[in-house]
Formats: sequence, C-alpha cells, structure tokens
Amino acid sequence: MDGRVRAILIAGPTASGKSALALALARRHGGVVINADSMQVYRDLHRLTARPAPDEEMQVPHRLYGTVDGAVNFSVGHYLAEACRVLHETWSTGGLPIVVGGTGLYFMGLTDGLSEIPPVPDEVRAMIREDAEGRDTPDIHAALARRDPDGAARLDPNDRLRVLRALEVLAATGRPIAAFHAARRPGPLTGLACRKLFLTPDREVLRARIDARFLAMIAAGALDEVRALAARDLDPMLPVMRAHGVPGLIAYLRGALPYDEAVARGQADTRRYAKRQVTWFRHQAGAEWAWLTPEAAMAGVEAGLWDGVG
Repeated sequence: MDGRVRAILIAGPTASGKSALALALARRHGGVVINADSMQVYRDLHRLTARPAPDEEMQVPHRLYGTVDGAVNFSVGHYLAEACRVLHETWSTGGLPIVVGGTGLYFMGLTDGLSEIPPVPDEVRAMIREDAEGRDTPDIHAALARRDPDGAARLDPNDRLRVLRALEVLAATGRPIAAFHAARRPGPLTGLACRKLFLTPDREVLRARIDARFLAMIAAGALDEVRALAARDLDPMLPVMRAHGVPGLIAYLRGALPYDEAVARGQADTRRYAKRQVTWFRHQAGAEWAWLTPEAAMAGVEAGLWDGVG
C-alpha cells in the first residue's frame, strides 16, 4: 500500500461545511467518517455540538461520535488511543478513513505524535483547582509565568484549561510542560500518505452561518440537552461544561441571564472560537495542508477529482 493515500483529513473552523464534505467523500470512496472534534465525542450534547444527524450516520459508518460520558475529562491521549483502534479497524476492512473535525491537537497527535507527559495524580489536580477557585484566569496565568515564564508565554492568558494543565504538570513532575514536548511517540498517521484539507469560508459568510446555526440548534432541542446536563451537577471545569453555549444557557436556566443575552453569548463564543481555530492552524499546521474554500473542495468531489484515492 506504499504511496497510496491512507487517510483524508478535513479540518476547518466550526460551521465551515466539514461534515458535508466528509460525508460526500465517504459515499464516493467507501469511507468511514472518524470524528476529530473534542466536543462531539460527548454523548450529552448531540444538537449543541452539531453532531451528524441520524440519517447521515445511516449513509456511511461514523465513528467516535457521542461515545464518551460528560463526566469524563477526555484527553488527547484518550482520543489517540481510540482513534488508533478505529483507524486500524477501518484499514483491516479495506475502508478509507476520513478524519473530520476542528480540534487541532487531535490532528497534531494523529500526524505528529503525542508528548510523553506523565499522568497527573488526582490529588495534585484537586490541589491546583482548589487554589484557582475564585481567581481570574489572567491571575492564574501570572502565577504560572513566575514559575515557568517560557511556558506561560506560549499560552493565552485567558485559556484557563491549558493554564491549569501547565500548572498541574509542573506541580506533579517538577518540570515545565514544554520539557516533555521534545520527546514524542509517533501518532497512528505519522509517516503515512494522507491528504489534508483545511476549509476556509468567507469570514462574513461564516459569521452568519455560526449565528444561524446556533439558533437552529436551540430550536432543535439544544436547550433541553443543556438542562439535562445542568441537572447532573458536574464539575464546571470539565470540557463538556465549557462547550460553546453551555455556560450562558445554564446561566439562563438558573435565572442569572436573560434568554437573548445567553444566546448572544453562545453565538459570540462560537465566533471567537472559529477565529482561534483558523489562527491555530495557520501557525501550527504544516505546508502539506491545502487551504480550500468549501465550494472548491465540494466541486472537486463532484467533478470526480478524488477518484483513485485510497
């Protein structure tokens, strides 16, 4: 199988049309659609994370969607273990893996490998989280900067999850998290021939699509999903509790925020996230990624330009 495309990778900002392209390619080439979105792994939020609809999942196999309970802090390492298993299952049956999503670290782990960071003991994580309780994220980032200035400089001062992660690793190992990045074990796609696409919609079109899709998700029952999630009383720092729209909608359900403001906050958070996705791939992804408009990518599928893949 040397020289053949072993997988197609489709990334891009949220609401850019990735899932539709993946479905079209899977139908044409007998592919298996494999999720690479860190929120779509959770079963709690089908509508609010825009997971593929049931009729789409019936057309071609879809894997790693809605497989994780919201109470689980599903890490990149967990994802890579599951993705490796699914990739080999797909290859063993002659299928073409089509990996689609917007989580850059998932793609980096698949293609470049994962740093060997020792697991953080629960008691250390609890100590760091307790110390951070009630403090603003920039204040916590400043504390990290005093102990690990190089690591802090690489992080957004408002990215609470990653700032806490860096503090946890430092407390557990005595070493900055960057010290582990140089030593990586290969990912399941390292060294394999892959076709890599990043979808780049027009900025204003994307903003309008994000806002309209958020309203459509609410109309389809996303608020009921958030209501059920809130009733579980999970740790607010869990990834699922930080999904775009969840904090504002929970505040609305608890009477702390007007409905219109909660919706506007969810839309704005999603727009900002889309911008960060583009920025991350621009700086982190390699030159082998082809940046295409959704229309150009779909036209290529319809014109048969992908025939012979795999």
